[in-house]
Amino acid sequence: MSTTRTINAYAVLEAGGRFEPFSYEVGELHPDEVEIDVLHCGICHSDLSMVDNEWGMSKYPLVAGHEVIGRISARGSHVLNLEEGTVVGLGWHCGYCGHCHSCKTGDQNLCAEAQSTIVAHHGGFADKVRADASSVIAIPEGIDLESAGPLFCGGITVFNPIVQFDVKPTDKVAVIGIGGLGHIALQFLNAWGCEVTAFTSSESKRHEALAIGAHKTLNSRNQGEIESAAGTFDFIISTVNVKLDWNLYVNTLKPKGRLHFVGATLEPLDLGAFSLITGQRSISGSPVGSPATIESMLEFARLHQVKPLVETYPMSKINDAFDHLKSGNTKYRIVLSNR
Repeated sequence: MSTTRTINAYAVLEAGGRFEPFSYEVGELHPDEVEIDVLHCGICHSDLSMVDNEWGMSKYPLVAGHEVIGRISARGSHVLNLEEGTVVGLGWHCGYCGHCHSCKTGDQNLCAEAQSTIVAHHGGFADKVRADASSVIAIPEGIDLESAGPLFCGGITVFNPIVQFDVKPTDKVAVIGIGGLGHIALQFLNAWGCEVTAFTSSESKRHEALAIGAHKTLNSRNQGEIESAAGTFDFIISTVNVKLDWNLYVNTLKPKGRLHFVGATLEPLDLGAFSLITGQRSISGSPVGSPATIESMLEFARLHQVKPLVETYPMSKINDAFDHLKSGNTKYRIVLSNR
């Protein structure tokens, strides 16, 4: 006989709405699923985009939250690699098809049928969340649990291209935008061994960037400063979601350099082909990483003490936390806690 139980969460009932207490019923776990008691869940700007239906794919009631740290409380009959009681993390994806070429070659993050944790699925702003075991990663000993959630979206988003494009410890790299993504990118790239430059328009963030991991800074609103860096960088990662003069940044690349986008800039890129062709430069983008890459990121973060800087709110203060996110004054990620 099947049984049902209740999960208590916070949901938005309409686009742009406020979070309200919300409960929903779940049945028996699928054989390949796990149920996670949520300890902490980070807030990502993507959660806000989903709340406001900026991408046109939100379904309401919407239980957001895709930077989950929790403890497995139940597992399906086919789950053998994760024990009850194991502390795990869950990010943007909560399941993959398992049979497409991307899945079979270890690029599950590129699976066209991957299930998002917060798209047509209830996420981690709750006391529990369910996910396919293939998308759940055990947390290594030595990782701070309260701040670990943002590694599962913001962290892997900036770590993935370092691996995918073979960034070398001898490379000169730059990060555009020192916020929720950028401050983690500075730490990873510094620990990777690179000479790191931060592009920022904020004087206060310039000092913070140097403290976090940047060796140098350039003013992203000063055309002269940007032009002075012509031919400097092997790799630039852009974390911003605003339109910039991208041709200026392309010209700061060395021959064969790469400008890489992880910030979801919605406006078309206005780029001249000539500087790309003559310098054999590249433009690219990437999403979050595969489960294997997430595991590598966590181990690297543990070894080098890479840690997102977070502000913590009780889960019950979720609306206050989102108001703070909207204010633009977050330093640098927000985490909701059930503790």
